[in-house]
Parts: sequence; C-alpha cells; structure tokens
Amino acid sequence: MPIPDALPLAPPSWSHLLWQRVCHLWWIKMVGTAVSISSFFVAYFWLMEATAHRAVTVPTTALDAWVGLNSWALVPYASLWLYVSLAPAFAANLGALRSYMVGALAIIGLAFATYWVFPTVTPSFGVDWAMYPMLRFLKTADAGGNAFPSLHVAFACYTAIVIGSQLRSIQAPRWARAINGAWCVAIAYSTLAIHQHVALDVAGGALTTCAALRLVALGRRHARRRRQRVHRATRAAGTAPAPHAQRMVAPVGRAWSRAFTGEAAPRSYREAPRR
Repeated sequence: MPIPDALPLAPPSWSHLLWQRVCHLWWIKMVGTAVSISSFFVAYFWLMEATAHRAVTVPTTALDAWVGLNSWALVPYASLWLYVSLAPAFAANLGALRSYMVGALAIIGLAFATYWVFPTVTPSFGVDWAMYPMLRFLKTADAGGNAFPSLHVAFACYTAIVIGSQLRSIQAPRWARAINGAWCVAIAYSTLAIHQHVALDVAGGALTTCAALRLVALGRRHARRRRQRVHRATRAAGTAPAPHAQRMVAPVGRAWSRAFTGEAAPRSYREAPRR
C-alpha cells in the first residue's frame, strides 16, 4: 500500500519565533540587563549630584504649557524599564546583543558628556507635589537634574528602533509594530505630562539617539574599510598579514561587521544573522 506524502509543515508563527528568542541565552540577557541598569543608575545619580551646583534651568516652550499635568502618566513613564528590557530579550544571538550594547553605550556616553559640560535642571513649575502622591516619591528621588537631553526619551526612541527591527525580521504583523511605536510615544508624552522634562529635553533626547546611531554607523564603516585595506595589502604582497595587524584589525572589524549585519533591519540597527 503506497504511503501518502507527508504534509508540509507550516512555518512557525512570529510569536513562536519571538518566544524562541526570549528563551535563547535568557540567563545572559537577564543578568546583563539587571547589572547594566543598576550600574547606569549609580553613575547617573552621582553625575547629577556632582554637577547640581552649576546646573541651569531649561526654558519652557508653548508645548509645555499646552501639555497639562497628569499624574497617571507616571505609568508609561515607569514602564520604560520594562520596555528597554524587551530589546535585549528579543535579541537573536550574541551578535545582536553586542549591537544593542554598542548603541546603548553611545547614547549614554553622549548624554553623560552633555550633563558634565552643560548640566541642566527642570523648572519647578510651581506645583505642590504633596497634592500628587503618585508623583511625590519620584520628585523626591529624582530632583529633575540631568534634564537635557532626556535619557528617558533617548532610550525610548532607541528601543523603538531596535524592537521595530526585531519585529520586522520575524515578519510580525503591523499591529505589533504599531504597539511598539505607540509605547515609545506614550513614554515621550509622559515625561512632559508629569513635568519631569520639558519639550527641549524631549527633542534633545531624540537627537541624542540619532547622533549616537550615526556615530556607531561611522565606526562600523571605518572598521570595515580598515579591514579591506589590510586584506588588499595582503593580497598585493602575496603574504599573510603581520601578526600585529591581525590582532589590531581583525577582532575590531569582525565585532563591527557581524554586529551590524542582519535581516530586514534599518541601517541604524542590524541584528547579526542566526548561526
């Protein structure tokens, strides 16, 4: 009796692929995220205290007057730490994690340099925070220093770019990508609605992300060209590259090129292909 041909297996759904990514290297992602966020807070608050005596107040704009105080905006504001944790959780492999960390460190480096050279503080707005118990703790813990640029907005924008790339790479539906974008917008709005930042801080945060990703792209391009020059010189000489050239160029070039090559991702962030 002839055996019927086996039915072709249906491709895994995008949600299944996303869950596979979450489970892959989960302990590295969990520990790395916890250590990174904790270290960031230590450096952030130290820098704020060290520069508080020379901080200047960021001026307000018409947009700040238009956006009223909303204590419930604390919910999307606090959700940033869950949001940023999803980006490394959805990383496909170590190359994608390395790519994410390079961009995050570039953003932090630019922002911290700005805080040190030009420290700023958010205006008081003349609000009696005792009337807003949901916000009183935040205002006590974070006095509004390190205002410009807003790292809350910078990391929300960066996370939206990274997760958007990850969702496209697994062909997630449009509604999932729309939620990702709406989450980013809600966090940016919340910084204004709880008076933790002003409009200039929000614009500065978005520009910081753009500048950091541009620097990362330039660094990747420089490393690639450097590798190409070494290989061309090697082929022209007909000999193997010098040991010191291999040590200096190859690891750097591989780190940049593998970290920023991938599938269906924008130039500002590319995941490494799954190995």
